[in-house]
This record gives sequence, structure tokens and C-alpha cells, in this order.
Amino acid sequence: MMTMLYTVGNKIYVNLTNRCPCACTFCIRQNGDGAYGSDSLWLDREPTADEVISEFGKYDLSRYTEVVFCGYGEPMERAEDVALIGKHIRKKLGLPVRLNTNGLGDKINGRPTAQLLEGAVDIVSISLNQCSAEKYNAVTRPKWEDAFEAMLKFAEDCKKYVPKVMFTVVDVIPEEDIKACRELSERLGIELRVRTYDS
Repeated sequence: MMTMLYTVGNKIYVNLTNRCPCACTFCIRQNGDGAYGSDSLWLDREPTADEVISEFGKYDLSRYTEVVFCGYGEPMERAEDVALIGKHIRKKLGLPVRLNTNGLGDKINGRPTAQLLEGAVDIVSISLNQCSAEKYNAVTRPKWEDAFEAMLKFAEDCKKYVPKVMFTVVDVIPEEDIKACRELSERLGIELRVRTYDS
């Protein structure tokens, strides 16, 4: 049985895909098959949007405060389905939706994707990871040389369509880099959250 949904505290997480254009040095996929006590998040195949939507019927949704697109892959590999499922969750299930993303949806899909998120997600949390293109490429190891610039452009675009946009960095990077990330975030008018690394 593959894990399409898993819970952490009072949140439900959606595991849509195992595809990702990055190979981050700190990715939790290197540490095991699941996250926070979940069953294996490696998928035999990608579930359809309808399968994911029907899976929510197995949960007492009154116990949860948020749905988060965040599994063992980059959700924007399936941007259209994120939009479809997100809209269903917000309208029919009445729960707020957050998208955790590497911010490379435009590169993955070969077109602008932020507008797809309008009405589908309440918060976009983008992995900033580092303060410059050179350092970002070293730690994130993306498929594209211009990934850092593309991620920043996506973040700026999201501000037009999504109520809240935030950057995250993991505290495995040096303190001076976190400071530079904070300065970059402030220049762009986007909140920065520093996450602790959960090994």
C-alpha cells in the first residue's frame, strides 16, 4: 500500500511524487524511507489527483489544521494536480493549504507556474537554501545552472497570487550565510524561516 497521505502532529501531508530536479546535500530522503514516523514515502507509481482526493475520506479532518504538499519529491513536478487538489481541499474540506517547494516549478514545466496556485494554496514555502547562486548550486545541486535566479523569480511571482509567501533555510549552513539569506529575503519583502535540521 503506497503512502499518498501521512500525518505529522495536526497536519496532513500529501506525497504526490518522488521526482525532483535537485539532489540537496541535506535531503532527508538520504536518511531512510519515511519522514517523522510515516510509512515508506517511496511510491510504486504516482497517484492520480482523484486517488489523493478520495484518500482524504479516510481521515477525521476535524483533527487537522492544515494540509501540506510535501512528500519524497517536488510537488510542482505535478503543478496542475497541486492546483486541482489544493482547490478541492480549500473549497470542499475547508482546510488551509501550504505548498512546500524548491521553487523550480517554472524550470520543471517550461513555463510560468505561480498563477496556477491562485485559489489553490494559502501559503507557499520556498526552499531558499543559500544566499547566492554559487552557494545554492553547491548545496542544492539542481539540474540547471540558473536555478537560483528562477527560484527567486517564482517567489516574486507567487506574491501576486498567494496570500503568504515565505523562504526557508536549514540551519546546516553557516551563520553568516543565514544572515545574508535574511538580507536577501528582506530586500524581496518575503519572510524567512530558519528550520532546524531533522536527521
